[in-house]
Amino acid sequence: MFIFYEALKRLFQLIEFLILVRIIMRFININPNNLIGKIVYELTDPILLPAKALLNMVGLNRGMLDFSPILAMLLLRGILTLVFNMVY
Repeated sequence: MFIFYEALKRLFQLIEFLILVRIIMRFININPNNLIGKIVYELTDPILLPAKALLNMVGLNRGMLDFSPILAMLLLRGILTLVFNMVY
């Protein structure tokens, strides 16, 4: 079970890194249609789009700031904590 937890931890760290890359790309206005942008967006959309939909449902995603990356990272950390508690 330890190997499963470590693999999941590494996967979530990679996803969090890609989310941070996506945030930086938006801040410095890099075109998301180039090769790296497409890869980053395709890998992070399955995580960020449900978080964005959840925030829209609750009514918290109004305005200039997009809080879906923060929510997605918090959910990833929560899932990892649950798995850790189940393993140990």
